[in-house]
Amino acid sequence: MKIGLLLYDQCMPAGLMAFNDLLQASNRLSGKLLFETCLVGTGLKPVQCANQMVLTANSLLQDTPLDVLLVPGMWTESPSQLPELLAQHAKLIEQIRQLPDHTKVWSYCTGVCFLAESGRLRRQRATVTWWLANAMQKNYPNVNWLIDSDCVVTPKTATAAGVHGYLLLAQQLIEKSLSKPAFQEFIKLMVLPRPVQQHPAFRSFAFMEQADPLLRKLAAIVAQMPAEQITVQTLAGKLNLSERTLARKVSALTEIPVASYARHLKLHQVSEQLIWSSLPVNTISEELGYSDESNLRRQFKQATGLSPVQYRKKYARA
Repeated sequence: MKIGLLLYDQCMPAGLMAFNDLLQASNRLSGKLLFETCLVGTGLKPVQCANQMVLTANSLLQDTPLDVLLVPGMWTESPSQLPELLAQHAKLIEQIRQLPDHTKVWSYCTGVCFLAESGRLRRQRATVTWWLANAMQKNYPNVNWLIDSDCVVTPKTATAAGVHGYLLLAQQLIEKSLSKPAFQEFIKLMVLPRPVQQHPAFRSFAFMEQADPLLRKLAAIVAQMPAEQITVQTLAGKLNLSERTLARKVSALTEIPVASYARHLKLHQVSEQLIWSSLPVNTISEELGYSDESNLRRQFKQATGLSPVQYRKKYARA
């Protein structure tokens, strides 16, 4: 997916750079080039951004095929300033209007004004930062404003409220592209202020610890399977390997038999649920496919020395 990060005079570029960092992190987590980004603008001359930062676009907006265009916010202190500011960017707004229909347009904070003025939000659901709500509803009544929503995504557009709205947009995009365990690691390492404390039994089973592509594939498969259906034969089939080859490779990489390794991967998933959710243990057991709650409790205490309730009390994020 190719994503254009839009530069324009007096835009606030910090969100663009952070958005780009998050996408690059997801590329690394997946081991694939999921996202390609480039700085685009109406010209190739240096752009005077907000806070005296000067940046230069890599390519012209009108000449660059894009899957998504991300429009950052601009520095403004009052809705009354919007008409003048939008008039100053008439050329940019016209180019946004003329983007191909297949190019999705995303924005956050005051940047949403550009999408509304260009007509790209017409008859679309959208949100905007709260202090602009009244002005936007008045000036663009053809938009279905959902002001109480922090982030609104449609097939053609995505809008988010607040100066940090780029984070909500990035999460929406990345969650659809990463496996569930990879996305959980992404949230813990890239979004939260600090990772949670984790039991030593599970430290080597976190997705970020799986540097080898085979172990990452194995972790993703185990995460999607009910616990009682996980067998070496089933895993080998899903990985297009013989049981013997799978056992040999996992043992060489981890020094743990493949069956034991898969069991600990599933118990690590249990530990994540105990840390991040308030679901009862019996619900976690049922959702993750254990034959009964007592079986989960027995395996979990064998691995950690703690019951699930004790583990939650000690490690749950406050």
